[in-house]
Amino acid sequence: MHDRRSPQASCARIHPGSVRRRRRCAPIAVISLAFVALCLPLSASSSGPAQTTTPEPSTSPGSLLREGDEAFRRGAFEQAAETWTQAVQEAHDAGQAVEEHEARVALARALLSLGFHTRAAQHLDLAVALAREAQDQSRQTAAMELLGQAYLAGGQPEAALETLESAKQLAGEIGDQLRMASIVHSLGAVQSALKQNKDALASYKKARRLAESAHADALMAAATINSAKLALRMAQWQMAQTLFEEGLTQVARLPHSHDKAYDLISIGLGFESLHAQLPETGGRLRVRAASVLEEAGELAKSIGDARAASYAFGYRGHLYEQDQRHDDALLLSRLAVGFAQQVHAPESLYRWEWQTGRILKAQNRLDLALPAYQRAADLVQALRPEMAAGMLDRASSFRESSGRLFFELADVLLRRADDTASRDEAQPYLIKAREAVELFKTAELRDYFSDECVDALQTRPTKLEDVSRQAAILYPIILPDRTELLVSLPDGMHRLTVRVSQEDLTKEIRAFRTALQKETTREYLRRGQLLYDWLLRPLEPLFAPWNIDTLVVVPDGPLRTIPFAALHDGKQFVIAKYAVATTPGLNLTDPKPLARDRIHILSAGLSEAVQGFPPLPNAVEELAAIGALYTSQRLLNQEFRVPALEQAMKQHPVTIVHIASHGKFERDVKNSFLLTFDEKLTMDRLSQIVGSFKFRDQPLELLSLSACQTAAGDDRAALGLAGVAIKAGARSALATLWFVNDEASSALVTEFYRQLKNPALSKAQALRQAQLTLLDNPEYQHPIFWSPFLLLNNWL
Repeated sequence: MHDRRSPQASCARIHPGSVRRRRRCAPIAVISLAFVALCLPLSASSSGPAQTTTPEPSTSPGSLLREGDEAFRRGAFEQAAETWTQAVQEAHDAGQAVEEHEARVALARALLSLGFHTRAAQHLDLAVALAREAQDQSRQTAAMELLGQAYLAGGQPEAALETLESAKQLAGEIGDQLRMASIVHSLGAVQSALKQNKDALASYKKARRLAESAHADALMAAATINSAKLALRMAQWQMAQTLFEEGLTQVARLPHSHDKAYDLISIGLGFESLHAQLPETGGRLRVRAASVLEEAGELAKSIGDARAASYAFGYRGHLYEQDQRHDDALLLSRLAVGFAQQVHAPESLYRWEWQTGRILKAQNRLDLALPAYQRAADLVQALRPEMAAGMLDRASSFRESSGRLFFELADVLLRRADDTASRDEAQPYLIKAREAVELFKTAELRDYFSDECVDALQTRPTKLEDVSRQAAILYPIILPDRTELLVSLPDGMHRLTVRVSQEDLTKEIRAFRTALQKETTREYLRRGQLLYDWLLRPLEPLFAPWNIDTLVVVPDGPLRTIPFAALHDGKQFVIAKYAVATTPGLNLTDPKPLARDRIHILSAGLSEAVQGFPPLPNAVEELAAIGALYTSQRLLNQEFRVPALEQAMKQHPVTIVHIASHGKFERDVKNSFLLTFDEKLTMDRLSQIVGSFKFRDQPLELLSLSACQTAAGDDRAALGLAGVAIKAGARSALATLWFVNDEASSALVTEFYRQLKNPALSKAQALRQAQLTLLDNPEYQHPIFWSPFLLLNNWL
């Protein structure tokens, strides 16, 4: 059962003393995830000095275990991990199985605290095996419980649940009441992560009862606090307040320790959350929150726990920031930064650097705010992979957790540009502002696809501004109070500020997308004209001297959900003036022209109804038309299976893959797919099939998806659509924002490939000609038919 683990854990066996020196720590949710089992004695040998008649060598496993424990209790997790790694090696070399077990479990505690969930699980797997071999059920149960917590911290709640249930059964068999209480408490944490709130409350309640019977005061307090936090999430405000008060009373009786400090931090944050929900309490709860956080900070200082002190001072500083007590907030934030630096805690440090930047920005001290924001952004870039791994709720995206930091950094840079005396002096700040958002866009795409290498092979030999003197690159940056338009032209970057808030812009974008999909009305015209006035009309004077024929848009957030081609200037659609291309990020585009003399197309499609999806009868004619224009292979209906697709791509030098089949992009990439005859082709599988082209001299030039769709108003699903070419390893993609009438889609796609034969036209211009052909057809003039087709990434 406990061999269930992440792919990374299952494919690697670790050396007894292996240590990863590179620092990549996740931001541990120290105030919400209490691994109480970490504090329980695993055996007599780990709970006090060894009862021996002669002193132990300073490097013996026993002495190293105690040395690591001292560091761990100070919050020096990295030092503890290094010491316990040495203990693992010494015990393994000496053949001391019990000591090796203890050292591996201890090392896993430190690794979990540092965010290395997979490595912790590897050590715990071996610890479980050692205990099982020694028939030591008590140690086996303890290691299994911690393994379940490692799975939970790593975002695998189902594996955690299975592991903890087995540990619970074993604890019952050996009659270990204290361990049973701890395991039940851990099960409550898993159930809470799975949003099984009633079950979680019941588990916490049972854990409290068992802990009280076992006189385990620390465990009882932790279960009470976690019950309170769950009640808070369930909007049971009075219950939450009562439980937090009860928890505070219980914590007050505990001796000073690392865990007591974090309990106090949790309670302080709980009171602060309740302050907004219980206005009848006035400011009492906020005052109480500050008092408890102050107590936590002083306690942490007294025991030398710099990491806990950083959180206590930092969160108290955040309270004062909200009260606009900026001088007090800045002092506390800087103290928090100092404590985090003492123990090399980037998961804490980035929060307080960011907070410092916000406070300095509020004081209009931009020159000091800027480096603080930059340090925070650099830390988040390093931390982001583990942040993503620890997100149990995939609905919580990188944008929602940390994206605001990058936009605040861009805002400071843009404000700093306002203080310059000339356009030339402003240019570096504008470029840095765009680069800040670019960092976010790259990280967001990696987060969506859960793939750190999704953009690894995108080459950028030239700046996009230098590729074409007739292309304008529009880079909107949506800020809470305004929208900034950065546009790159042959003479450099220009900036225009539109006084439209994020809320108002988003509302209008949503309404425009809805109107576009209503075939029976022309409501889209009014909406499209307003968006044109905001986003494009201010740029017309800049475009005039350059004979611009292509508009390359790098949209963000809600702008990804609409086709710019359908905006309207009051006389005509944008597509009548410009070819339009979209790219998810400037640094994600490989701008090279299509070699027209060696196009070879692999076309696949479904004209029949399969797997509950309606037929696409025009797919037969569509694939036949492509075959008449280019050298091609065809996979239709029963021929269109994943193995056949993979085989065809291996056997022939394909440059374009065209798929006339249903596709769907969801906010969770696991639910995004392309339909084949007998299965759903996931984005990971598509990447594996097409990805081999990344390593060829001639990569896949174009991935064409003529029948896909995204949910209206779902920015994250639109991100998946925009990034499909990058994920698949193709230079560009042709795809649709919503499902289009089969006959209209087939007509547009066929015309696109016909226009693509003209070497004078870029891919974006070929698409424009195809869209204009439909626009000239009275039957398909409504933008519902022609506007959802997007040319993504490389437009040349």
